[in-house]
Amino acid sequence: MSVTTVPDSAELEQISARLEVGPAGDTVRWAVETFGDGLVLAASFQDCVLIDIATTVAPGIEVAFLDTQYHFPETLEFVETVRDRYDLNLRVLQPTAEPDELWKTDTDACCAVRKVETLRRALDGKSAWMSGLRRCEAPSRADAPVVSWDVARGLVKVNPIVTWTDDDVAAYSADRDLPEHPLRAAGYTSIGCWPCTKPVTNGGDARAGRWADSDKLECGLHV
Repeated sequence: MSVTTVPDSAELEQISARLEVGPAGDTVRWAVETFGDGLVLAASFQDCVLIDIATTVAPGIEVAFLDTQYHFPETLEFVETVRDRYDLNLRVLQPTAEPDELWKTDTDACCAVRKVETLRRALDGKSAWMSGLRRCEAPSRADAPVVSWDVARGLVKVNPIVTWTDDDVAAYSADRDLPEHPLRAAGYTSIGCWPCTKPVTNGGDARAGRWADSDKLECGLHV
């Protein structure tokens, strides 16, 4: 069942502060108990850490994957690997636009069509969405809360692993023997669409390979 009453901003701030110091599973459990089937997990499938945590708490949780039509073949392969491992309740959404070359001239517009609008459809009728966003990933994410009101979309946003470092992710993945995205071994530390993602070398910043030839930091999903 879906939530009938959404916590107000003050309540969300208090809840976020409480969950900040607890394990990620507690945040997922709160979200599942609060929003029921009004909750969806939006997964980029760079890894499957949040999926592992979420399905441990709620095996049938709805997972949405935004297939931009520009994902690496390895990403699509990884989606199927993870789907099979967890028997995911997976919903795959594609853009309404046909593939084009907009990414060559306007990456913001391309992301708007292939990610932002597609996420809007994934969240239609939902009360809350969950993401794997982490503060350490980019300066634009440094102050992201565990739970907040997503003003742009008019629903609650939940970030269960927002406090996690790259080392935390690596340690959890090793402890749980999680499958790894095939491109990790090739130096891809942050994996998006193939036209705008490059491998990172010489110990560079993890997201240095995203929109590497511009000052762009975000695709628009996490605004």
